[in-house]
Amino acid sequence: MRKLIIAAAALAFVPFAALAEGPSEEQMAKIDEVLAAKSCEVDPANVEVEDGAFDLDDVMCADGQYDIKLDASYAVTEERKE
Repeated sequence: MRKLIIAAAALAFVPFAALAEGPSEEQMAKIDEVLAAKSCEVDPANVEVEDGAFDLDDVMCADGQYDIKLDASYAVTEERKE
């Protein structure tokens, strides 16, 4: 019983971000193409794949930093300047 409690407590500290899936190399290449057209770039560590769409955090662009969301066809669906 004690081991079960310790295991449950350890799982409670697993960050939810670690559960998010990152992009494949092919997906990241397409994301980079989209961003390059906007004079932007992002660290692959700041890209999460969620239900086939992409959540890009801390995207660095010529005019500042953004959070950007792309749909499954790599079209920008949301762009928010930080």
